[in-house]
Amino acid sequence: MIVSIASGKGGTGKTLVATSLAHALKGRMPVTLLDCDVEEPNDHIYMHARLLRTEPVTIPVPFVDESKCISCGMCHDVCAFNAIAVLGSAVLVFKELCHGCGACSRFCPVGAITEVPHEIGVVEEGDADGIRFIDGVLTIGQPMAPPIIRQVKQYTGTEGVTIIDASPGTSCPVVEAVKGSDFCILVTEPTPFGLNDLRLAVETMRELGLPHGAIINRVGVGDTRTEEYCRDEGIPVLMTIPLDERIARSYSRGVPLLEALPEYRERFLDLYKRIRELVV
Repeated sequence: MIVSIASGKGGTGKTLVATSLAHALKGRMPVTLLDCDVEEPNDHIYMHARLLRTEPVTIPVPFVDESKCISCGMCHDVCAFNAIAVLGSAVLVFKELCHGCGACSRFCPVGAITEVPHEIGVVEEGDADGIRFIDGVLTIGQPMAPPIIRQVKQYTGTEGVTIIDASPGTSCPVVEAVKGSDFCILVTEPTPFGLNDLRLAVETMRELGLPHGAIINRVGVGDTRTEEYCRDEGIPVLMTIPLDERIARSYSRGVPLLEALPEYRERFLDLYKRIRELVV
């Protein structure tokens, strides 16, 4: 089963939920944890992962052979992302804008454009005390996360459970991370910002046709409107986590929740059991 974990906004506790669920299920079934928040991956901090292998992630970008180029401008005309420009006899390629679609090389009438690999980040594979761990890291300054997320997801386990920790928000990287999941956990908080962004996340899940439920973190701050919204919309509240200074202290030191507060193990096992019931 593939369980993804997302949120409408940052800082709600996605990493807390993803790593805690992985630790709770360890030893009961094969567990694979994919950190797809490639712009700021931090699951490794709480998994104490030992990295075993790193591989680069590249996208194809155009290389122009100026000896063949006739400056017709066709490459610029077919590029939907303004990644290539023709100024007189000069052809300028903007790698940071290129999406690697290949249109420029395909439509060049004289075959002056070929594609060369351009590295945009890396995928790291490792072991976290019996948990298979993979994350992606987008190179600073590179704008495109989805190609790295797709490569991370190639490591989805074929047995047991795969847990996908997505980036915050509802943009392309989140959609790329959660699509294909059997179930998505939306982590939120009982504040006006939390509720507003939960609404956006729910709309995204419904557009994708993806079964989902909510975890409300930091209960005790804010109000009850988030829980009321879930009830009115028929969204199951899978778990509530109180605003607890002990959690904050252990989290700030990089100590996994189940190590600091072992009583949460059963709660996360119950969480997985309930997800299985909802999926079936």
